[in-house]
Amino acid sequence: MKKSICIYFQVHQPDRLRLYRFFDIGRESWYYDDFANRTILQRVAERCYLPANRIILELIKKHKGAFRLTYSISGVVLEQFEKYTPQVIESFKELAKTGCVEFLAETYAHSLSSLVCEEEFRRQVKMHSEKIEELFGKKPAIFRNTELIYSDKIGSLVADMGFKGMLTEGAKHILGWKSPNYLYTNSLNPRLKLLLKNFQLSDDIAFRFSDRSWENWPLTADKYITWLSRSLEREEIVNLFMDYETFGEHQQESTGIFKFLEHLPGAILSQTNFEFLTVSEACKKHQPVAPLHVPYAISWADEERDTSAWLGNELQNEAFGKLYEVREQVAESGDPDLAADFLKLQESDHFYYMCTKFFSDGAVHKYFNPYDTPYEAFINYMNVLSDFLVRVQKRSLATMVKSGTEIAVKKGSKKLKGR
Repeated sequence: MKKSICIYFQVHQPDRLRLYRFFDIGRESWYYDDFANRTILQRVAERCYLPANRIILELIKKHKGAFRLTYSISGVVLEQFEKYTPQVIESFKELAKTGCVEFLAETYAHSLSSLVCEEEFRRQVKMHSEKIEELFGKKPAIFRNTELIYSDKIGSLVADMGFKGMLTEGAKHILGWKSPNYLYTNSLNPRLKLLLKNFQLSDDIAFRFSDRSWENWPLTADKYITWLSRSLEREEIVNLFMDYETFGEHQQESTGIFKFLEHLPGAILSQTNFEFLTVSEACKKHQPVAPLHVPYAISWADEERDTSAWLGNELQNEAFGKLYEVREQVAESGDPDLAADFLKLQESDHFYYMCTKFFSDGAVHKYFNPYDTPYEAFINYMNVLSDFLVRVQKRSLATMVKSGTEIAVKKGSKKLKGR
């Protein structure tokens, strides 16, 4: 049986907040830096999304469908594509038409809802699945949570929602002596299959490719194939998961990253007995070897591979807690503007910018970060959140007054009828 390679790319850009001062609270309720969001998205589209999609499409055609891969595109970046770069949507539709590309479900707002609120989590996953089906013609069968966040409880919930498989990190502290190069199952619901990221081989491309101080620089397709062959000597599947922005943005074209992408699939197909599969195909082909016990949430972020990148300090927890305190009020308000802002304010990036870890992961935290310090990020977010909370309270009061008036009118009409 051929060994399998699963390539998965995450596509996401947040709605960056504008500089929002204390004196804006209660006066101005547009929170987003439209100029920065448009400029960055157009730049990344030009450097990454469009050229990378073009190369991927050429590779699929060149290898007659033998090159297959998977994407997860957040709902909020899809909205930005539609607004600023519709040609990116069209290029992904071209990939979808090949039948060689799978699109996964995730939380619409690239949020942390799975950690705190099942109802909100389910709502966003449903929103996202519907958006993917609308754009690309097929309902997602596999789930990928924000930043590969996963636990036994989250996995069981995902299985209950009808998904066949889920992606997560092959974290050392979870695997122990076990290998990420097999399929596993959720420990509470064995119907959910788990594909684990091989972080060593993934990060060789995503983070180390252009590092001239790296002992293995420069990375060539032939060298990489040797490592793949070594990894799959006795095992079954290698999962290469990374940000799509690796190509052309984090690793710029001048590093040779696009040439590497162009040559790798052909070299693998011609020099090895490996095959490329989408994640759904991998779940169908391979049998799980064991359940994976993950009592506490893990992710693919930072050295710790936990959720501390977003909820690891008092700043982050205060901001996150204040936002979720009004979730029910926003839902009950029926106000589409409040609902839209609530979604955007949940984006995990806002809390990531507040992270105070500056050691081995400091460089990664600077990607697309509009703030000089996490404290600036916190202050700006809290100013925005303060205005948002004022709007929520005003809407709630208006709803209460309206309901009270309607009740009074009904009581009055009953009295008149009684006469």
